[in-house]
Amino acid sequence: MRIRRYLMCEPRHFDVTYSINPWMEPAKPTDARLALMQWERLRSLLVGLGHHVDLMAPLPGLPDMVFAANGATMVDGKVLSARFRHPQRRAEGPAYLEWFRRQGFETREARFVNEGEGDLLDTGARLLAGTGFRTDRRAHAEAAAFLGRPVLSLKLVDPRFYHLDTALAVLDHERIMYYPAAFSAASQAVLRRHYPDAILAEAADAEIFGLNAVSDGRHVLLPPQTTRLAGALTAAGFVPIGVDLSELLKAGGGAKCCTLELRERPATPEPAKEQR
Repeated sequence: MRIRRYLMCEPRHFDVTYSINPWMEPAKPTDARLALMQWERLRSLLVGLGHHVDLMAPLPGLPDMVFAANGATMVDGKVLSARFRHPQRRAEGPAYLEWFRRQGFETREARFVNEGEGDLLDTGARLLAGTGFRTDRRAHAEAAAFLGRPVLSLKLVDPRFYHLDTALAVLDHERIMYYPAAFSAASQAVLRRHYPDAILAEAADAEIFGLNAVSDGRHVLLPPQTTRLAGALTAAGFVPIGVDLSELLKAGGGAKCCTLELRERPATPEPAKEQR
């Protein structure tokens, strides 16, 4: 485990007023107070584990802004902005980009549609890049060129798992867990070849967003109902921690959706002093 830094956005304006994925049902009531309580529990858990959490102010009229992971992708201090496919979310990309610019990070405005860490997951050695529903396949090469990571492209085929981070989680450097049926046959073969020791989720865990998890390399925050997946994580040496985000799931989001990892440039070690 290493201390991490995350960006989160309070669900002050959270609601389900439109439908852009199978989880969103505007006719179903939402509880803004409960959503805030559940989100605050997630934030408190991360802080309690010793991590740093930066907060971005939510903007009215953008109810999905709570899903900070979609706002950008950051690797080694470089930030590639998000460019959303659906018009209901397009204003989020510039808002997150402005936040990063104000913090002084190196930024690049995306040319092609990409939905941030929803579809671009950094393993430390490469980017796992999703496509099929949201992120344009051309954005994979754009991310590789700017962020300096080789890309492994993966095609999603089940609309319930419309972002890569709903079907796959990075646990630690090159250690992952995923739900095979969310991917095309060709992408399943790619994952088996590159990650033969991955933890495989079953439908029951995937359908409650058990794979939309936050891992710091030791602790894994995921829904408390994912008992089988939690057992597999424990057997693999991780510590699963249950966090209920059922209200945010009404919009198709979970723990990972709510957290954007700020991966800053590694410190350059000072040269050794000459011995005299």
